[in-house]
Amino acid sequence: MCLGVPGRVIEIVPNALGVPTGKVDFAGVVKEVCFAYTPEVQVGEYVVVHVGFAISQIDEEEAKQVFAYLEELGELAELEAGGPDAAEG
Repeated sequence: MCLGVPGRVIEIVPNALGVPTGKVDFAGVVKEVCFAYTPEVQVGEYVVVHVGFAISQIDEEEAKQVFAYLEELGELAELEAGGPDAAEG
């Protein structure tokens, strides 16, 4: 199942084309993410990531609730196992 996964932005840097990219922490699993759709996001804020793109910003409380729900459903196994970029799709 493809879904958006919440995570905390830990780094933002422009790529060679000037597009903001960086790293997002998903409860200890760090993935590279493109911030082209959320250029206003800042380090320490939370985003929902789908297929390697941050598609929206959310507040910390909502991110924690969604992450807890995904853990309950067992939808984070691939992410935790370092699977095929589950946070990205």
